[in-house]
Amino acid sequence: MKLVLFDCDGTLVDSAALIHETMRRTFLHFGKPEPTFDDTKAIIGLTLDIAIARMQGKQHADQEAVEMMAYYKSLFSTVRTDMDYREPLFPGIFDLMETLEKREEIILGAVTGKSRRGLDSVRETHGFRFVASRTADDCPSKPHPAMVTECCDETSMRPADTLVIGDAIYDMQMAKAAGATAIGVSWGYASVEELRQAGADVIVDHPSEILAHIG
Repeated sequence: MKLVLFDCDGTLVDSAALIHETMRRTFLHFGKPEPTFDDTKAIIGLTLDIAIARMQGKQHADQEAVEMMAYYKSLFSTVRTDMDYREPLFPGIFDLMETLEKREEIILGAVTGKSRRGLDSVRETHGFRFVASRTADDCPSKPHPAMVTECCDETSMRPADTLVIGDAIYDMQMAKAAGATAIGVSWGYASVEELRQAGADVIVDHPSEILAHIG
């Protein structure tokens, strides 16, 4: 048996445009300098209040970051309704997930910096069936290992039999902190070198390559 835990943004779905536009409107609303697309990509994967703080050069979320997070959440659904800011699957993801769902020895899960509502929206839109999942509403922000270890506990799986698949350095760091295998994907928002430095055990360039590493 293997527990396979997927990050969402940048791994399963291409949500960078949606996240950036929502973040851009949030920063402007609070009178902050408009963030660049690269600024936004660098924080995808973190819990939202910490991400907003980091974008302003702060290490920890303060009250302003919490207020900005609340505004971001209130705006997100509105921005999503714009057809220019959908969250499409990356090429090859649908086939990969369809294959994994048919394998009885695989337990599928998700570990994401999205809210529970955000993950449910992606899950319902694309038909994903996760046995276990943890979001920003449930656990400390990545790279804290709680998302992984709690999914392990829920499914009675060992971290040694768990694979974490993600596109961010925080995913790799979280996996290693939990004692799981870290698989980095090159189609997301961090560079291959950044993933390697963060502890990735392997880097894949297409979703179909993940099957070989699951074994």
